[in-house]
Amino acid sequence: MIEYRIERRSGVPTYQQIVRQTEQALRLGLLKPGDKLPTAREVVEATAVNPNTVLKAYRELERSGLVEPRPGLGTFVLRTLGAGETDGELRDELQRWTAKARRAGLDKEDVIALVTSVVEREFADGAADSGAGTRTRKARTS
Repeated sequence: MIEYRIERRSGVPTYQQIVRQTEQALRLGLLKPGDKLPTAREVVEATAVNPNTVLKAYRELERSGLVEPRPGLGTFVLRTLGAGETDGELRDELQRWTAKARRAGLDKEDVIALVTSVVEREFADGAADSGAGTRTRKARTS
């Protein structure tokens, strides 16, 4: 089951943090169709956020077609995002690279900044399209 971590000083609204963390879990294959999300009460107890905030996030996920509430049962995942199981080799390569970066003295924030800059450059509009990048952009605009 997913455990939400709320960063109160991030400037990102709490409901959006819940949505983003759920989407990330779907992309990474941590949540799969049929999985049950924690109840609003469980999220509130774990994070001390307002129940309406959790419900707002779940409604947004529902509008996106990612989850479905089932009265009396909970909220269940309908579909995943991203590559899922096909990204194993890439994940392994990234794990090795991250370990190498850490051994070279980079801390977590350094690695995140470096990866973010490379990803932004690779997926910037006008960059040479690769097959995966083209599919990602099309999926977002559909």
